[in-house]
Amino acid sequence: IVVVTGALLVYGLLQERIVTIGFGQEKEVFSHSIFLVLCNRLVTVALALLYLVCSGTTTAPAAPLKSYASVSLTNVIATACQYEALQYVSFAVQTLAKSAKALPVMLWSTLYMRKRFKLSEYLHAFCITLGCSVFILTGHSIAHAASRSSCTPLWIGGLMLLYLFVDGLTSTWQDSMFRGYPVSVADQVLYTTSFSMGLSLVGCIATHQLLPPLYFLARNPEAIAWILALSAASALVQLVISWTIKRYGAVVFATIMTTRQFFSILLSSVVFLTPLTLGQWAGTLLVFGAIYAKA
Repeated sequence: IVVVTGALLVYGLLQERIVTIGFGQEKEVFSHSIFLVLCNRLVTVALALLYLVCSGTTTAPAAPLKSYASVSLTNVIATACQYEALQYVSFAVQTLAKSAKALPVMLWSTLYMRKRFKLSEYLHAFCITLGCSVFILTGHSIAHAASRSSCTPLWIGGLMLLYLFVDGLTSTWQDSMFRGYPVSVADQVLYTTSFSMGLSLVGCIATHQLLPPLYFLARNPEAIAWILALSAASALVQLVISWTIKRYGAVVFATIMTTRQFFSILLSSVVFLTPLTLGQWAGTLLVFGAIYAKA
């Protein structure tokens, strides 16, 4: 539990540092979200493959390739939206908004896995969404780097909604794959991130985010160490998340994630000097109180 929480906290801080705080004398902000996803997945694939080879475990896929590809597609979109949103909203808003994915997950579970939910579960999801709304409406929610003209409420809202939409679908498909096939942690991470690496590369080329980031790194070489650290943290996070879900189940993992999100907001507030208002504290307590009440 300590390893999982610690890895997620470090990952969140590195993510915020790279995306929201500039590099060099000009304080140039790194804005190439898909390139960051590509770097993360490259390191993750290398570590997962190294583990399988060193442990002598078979590298043959334990599930149909389309299952890995489906999880990969939604995961890449969710991660890119997560990085992109940090350029416009504060880290606290983005982190708390992740807790509001209960409604999308319930929707996808109903449509895809034919699950039924009680009225109390819908009320629980509503309380979380209400808490997120209170947090956003009662304090500073815009990121430091969001002074650009393209920062519109419609674009910001679209990014966050798309993130919640596809991230909820990722969790549903991942749960379905673990239940339906004898998939190991390394196997799941290797093949999912391999597809993600290919999708990220195509995305970089299609959106012209392959060469500009390299030029950015040439101008600001200190950013290379931060991106490598983020990629290593991302790889560790993916491995420990898969291991935790497989070993302890979704309830324990949800409790760990809730604890991590709360401490991430506190840590970010201290490290990056972004204090919360009284209303934001109320929204935060409403969200995490609802989550822990159910847990």
